[in-house]
Amino acid sequence: MKLVPQTIVIWLITLGIIQAQTPSPQLTLSLSEAWQKAEKFNKTILEQDLRLKISHERLEQTKSERLPELGASTQYARVSNLPIYERGILNTPFQYPVLHNFFQLKTEAYFKVYEGKKLQTKIKAEETEHALVEEEKKQTESEVKLRVAAVYLDLQRNLIYKDLMLKNIEEAEKRLTEIRELNKNGVVLKSDLLRAELQLSRQKMTLHEIENSILITNQKLDLMIGLPDTTIVIPAPLPASDSLAKGYESFLDEAFDHAYQLKIASKQKEISELHLKEVRADYKPKVGLFAEYTYAYPQITFYPYAGALYGFGMAGLKASYSLSSLYHNKHREQAAMVEIQRQQVIESDSEDQVRQAVKEAYVRYGEALHRIEVSELSTRQAAENYRIVHNTYFNQLSLLTDLLDADTQLLQSQYDLASARLAARLQYYQLLNTLGKL
Repeated sequence: MKLVPQTIVIWLITLGIIQAQTPSPQLTLSLSEAWQKAEKFNKTILEQDLRLKISHERLEQTKSERLPELGASTQYARVSNLPIYERGILNTPFQYPVLHNFFQLKTEAYFKVYEGKKLQTKIKAEETEHALVEEEKKQTESEVKLRVAAVYLDLQRNLIYKDLMLKNIEEAEKRLTEIRELNKNGVVLKSDLLRAELQLSRQKMTLHEIENSILITNQKLDLMIGLPDTTIVIPAPLPASDSLAKGYESFLDEAFDHAYQLKIASKQKEISELHLKEVRADYKPKVGLFAEYTYAYPQITFYPYAGALYGFGMAGLKASYSLSSLYHNKHREQAAMVEIQRQQVIESDSEDQVRQAVKEAYVRYGEALHRIEVSELSTRQAAENYRIVHNTYFNQLSLLTDLLDADTQLLQSQYDLASARLAARLQYYQLLNTLGKL
C-alpha cells in the first residue's frame, strides 16, 4: 500500500480545519424585510401563486368558449357489395354492384347565440372563483407573516435572554471571586462558596440551552423566508408597542370591511348562487348558428346517384330544447338551493368567529400592554432588592440564600419584561391579522 506523504496529510488536515471554521454568513434583518423575503420565497405562498395561475388559466379557458366551435373530419372506407334478397333471406341474393371506394372530407362550424345565459354565468362564476383564490392567497400571506413574526420575535427573545444571562454570569463570577476571598479569610462558610459555584454552573447550563434555542429558531426563520439555513439572522430593534387608541367597536368595523375570512365566505356564497343560475339555464332552449361543407365520393346522398366527387354545403339557424331537463335537473336545482343556504350559514358563522377573534385579540393586546407596565415596575423593584441584599450580605447582615434568591428574582423579572414587550408586539400583529390588515 502506497503511503501518502506527510506534507499532503498535514495540508489536508489544515484544509479541513479551515473549512470547518468558516463562519456562517450573517444578515441584519428587520421584520418588514423578513416579510418581503417570505412573500417571494416562502413555499406556502409560492403554492398559492401557482393556484392563482391555475385559476387564471381556467377563467381564460371558459372565456374561450364564446368563440365558434370549428371542426374538420375525413374518412376513407372500402364498401362491400350490396346483396338484395328478392326471394327472401333463405335464398341466394342478387349482388348489386356498387362503387367500392368511399371518401369524405367535412368541415363544420357552430356559434352559440343563446343558452339561457349559461356561458355568461359560467364566466362570472370563474371570475368569482379567481377572486376567491386571490383572497385566499392574501389570507395565506397574512398568516405566513404572522408565523414569521412569531419566529422572528422568538429569535429576538432568545438573543435578549442570552445577553441577560451573559451579564448575569459576569456578575456571578465577580460575586464568586469575592466569596472565595471571604472564605479564604474565614469570614463565610465553605457551604456559601459551594452554593455560589453551583448557581454559576446552572447559569452556564442555561446559557448553553439558550444558545441551542437560538440555533434552532434561526434555522426555522431561514427556511421560512427562503435563506440558506446556515445564515445567521440578526434581528433589528423593534419599535415600542402602540397603545390602544381605538375602541373595540372601531376594530370590529374594520374587520367587517377587511377580514379575509368574511371576504372568502362572501365569495363562496356568490359562487353557489351562480351555480344555481347555471342549473336553471338548462331549462332554457339553445339557439345557434351553424355552417358545414363536405367533399365526398361517390355521390350517394341525393338521387340520381353519380360515381364522381361532389361538394355540398349548408348554413342556418339551429334551435333545440331538452325535454328531459324538466325532470333531470329537478334534484340538481334543489341541491344548489340547499348549498346557498349552507353558504349563508357559513357566512353568518364566519361573522361570529371574526367578532370573537377581534374581541380576543383586542383584550389580549390590552392585557399585554398592561403586563409591560407591571414587568417594568417588577424589574425596578427586583434591581433595588438585589442591590440592598448584595450590600447586606457582604456586610454579614444577610444569608447567601437571600442574595441568590434576589439575583434569581432580578434575572426572572428581566426575562419577564423582555417577554412582555415581545408578546405585546406579537399580539398586535395578531390583531392586524384578524382585521385583515397585516
